[in-house]
Amino acid sequence: MARVVLPEESTKEISELIDVLISLLFESLPRRDQRNWARVYLNGLVRTSGKKTIRNIAGTGASSVEQSLQQFISKSPWDWTPVRRSLAQHLERTAQRPLAWVLQPMVIEKAGDRSVGVGRQFVPQLGRTANCQQASGIWLASSEASFPVEWTLTLPGPWTTELLRRRAGIPDTARSLTPAQDAVHAVQRMAAGWQLQRRPVVMEVANSDLPQSIESFVLQDIPFVFKVDGSLPVSFGGAGRHKPGPHTAPARELIDSLRSQRRVVEWTRHGRAEGAVTLLTSASILATPAEDRLLPAPTTPLLLVGAWSEAALLPTEFWITNIGDRPLAQLFLLAKLTDRVSLDFTETCEAVGIRDFEGRSFRGWHHHATLASVAHAAKLLGTRGPAPDSRPVPARPAAGRAPAPLAARPPAPLAARPPAIRPGPPPALPARAYTPGQTARREYIR
Repeated sequence: MARVVLPEESTKEISELIDVLISLLFESLPRRDQRNWARVYLNGLVRTSGKKTIRNIAGTGASSVEQSLQQFISKSPWDWTPVRRSLAQHLERTAQRPLAWVLQPMVIEKAGDRSVGVGRQFVPQLGRTANCQQASGIWLASSEASFPVEWTLTLPGPWTTELLRRRAGIPDTARSLTPAQDAVHAVQRMAAGWQLQRRPVVMEVANSDLPQSIESFVLQDIPFVFKVDGSLPVSFGGAGRHKPGPHTAPARELIDSLRSQRRVVEWTRHGRAEGAVTLLTSASILATPAEDRLLPAPTTPLLLVGAWSEAALLPTEFWITNIGDRPLAQLFLLAKLTDRVSLDFTETCEAVGIRDFEGRSFRGWHHHATLASVAHAAKLLGTRGPAPDSRPVPARPAAGRAPAPLAARPPAPLAARPPAIRPGPPPALPARAYTPGQTARREYIR
């Protein structure tokens, strides 16, 4: 990836912002020299061209600086969690209209076998087996910008053995989980202890991880929008004299059967000027099967949302959510924040070297990821002015029924109980199949 060289005036502005962030976010570091090395490293992540290794940041002929940075990143025992928590709290106060927490997977391919967490493993994002590290970032996202604040590093099974734990300094509390399980646990920790506002969590979840992910978030009343595969079997219906059941069908089949109830959405893709058209419909569902058995119905009703592109004959994207009191357009807006995060990851987070750490310790990886997150925030906050509003806006509601937009509603604590949801009647497959040329009910979202 090409590295962008910032103009001198922008670099100076970002450096001044870094000084401010050091005083705001690094109070937990006990010594002044640690905060000074944090400042050196952050400026290096922003200013250094090429790969952001400790050697490149230190510069040529500065062995003492390189040794000190190596000590600060890979060996110093400072705790990264308070810094990340302070960053999240600061961004909630300063970011433009934050809407959700978005989980973004990150794959770092490696040549050797010494980097912590590396191993040969199948990677869905690559569609193949690779020798790599797998990580996940939790991003505070709005339509204008997104910022990573928390990171997880997935540990393949061999890395939880005593030998490799000791070699990489992996704490005893770290376990071998799937990337989705790591991310869900991280969100739960944030919800329980970071004193953040309650926002929906948006992430892609594999079929095998979905039941546990739903249960984990429902138990803490965390709203979510999970992108799922169309092959996922879902349970629906089963209420009323004329709707026997429950029935089970793939998500794709259930959504396609409801195409006559579609709504049309006009929206602008993140990072692009041209508009796009998407057709949406939804169905209430009861549960998702797990290991050939049905889960107990969650206390919060679930909604399956499906989307077609303008010219597609079949639905192409599917989400499951426990947010049942929002218009489909707003749910679609939340789901598409993954595009905003992908854009900022490519343009900014990679540019400050999030993938570039070459050390071998668990502590060093998390220290580097923390500082790269602060550098990402400094670079975006220091160079990006207000962006045009690309959010979809619901069509005009009926008189006296104007709901407040999702971002405008009064915030509540992340772990607080969500508003009561009034589910509609469970859907049933329509009696008549959709015929070509049938017009979807139109609801333009600009």
